[in-house]
Amino acid sequence: MSFQEKDVKELQINPWKAIGDEWMLVTAEKDGKVNTMTASWGGVGIMWGRPTATVYLRPQRYTKEFVDAGEIFTLSFFGGHAKKAMGYLGSVSGRDEADKIVKSGLHVTELEGRPAFEEAELVLICRKLYVQEMKPECFTGREEIEKWYPDRDFHTMYIAEIVKAYQKV
Repeated sequence: MSFQEKDVKELQINPWKAIGDEWMLVTAEKDGKVNTMTASWGGVGIMWGRPTATVYLRPQRYTKEFVDAGEIFTLSFFGGHAKKAMGYLGSVSGRDEADKIVKSGLHVTELEGRPAFEEAELVLICRKLYVQEMKPECFTGREEIEKWYPDRDFHTMYIAEIVKAYQKV
């Protein structure tokens, strides 16, 4: 199977299901190495007149170093077919296991010279536009802080333009 470029506005994706229920992989390259992590928080929409994706990465995540190091990252969606592999990739750090992608059973490929996964059904190539660390004083209430940030390890938010979309054919 191969990938075909698609107009992002023609994609049929339910972001609540694809991100929240089925999850996605956030993948980037740094110094010739690829790292990925599973994410279930994020969104897609329009910002500054462009199709965008928003992802949130905690400071301790190794993949954050890779996303921070470059201009481009990818989001890979599997339609719920790779949950076991994604569960593994979300629980093991590339700092501790350099071959975690190989151990997951997924296979890295390149689209537009960027790392993605052969098994993905949809890959979004994203160019960072805005990066902001979440700050406790910006929350309107304490409930989210107490529930989601007991260690005060606030996410960094990335808003990225979706520059290309590829769907499995």
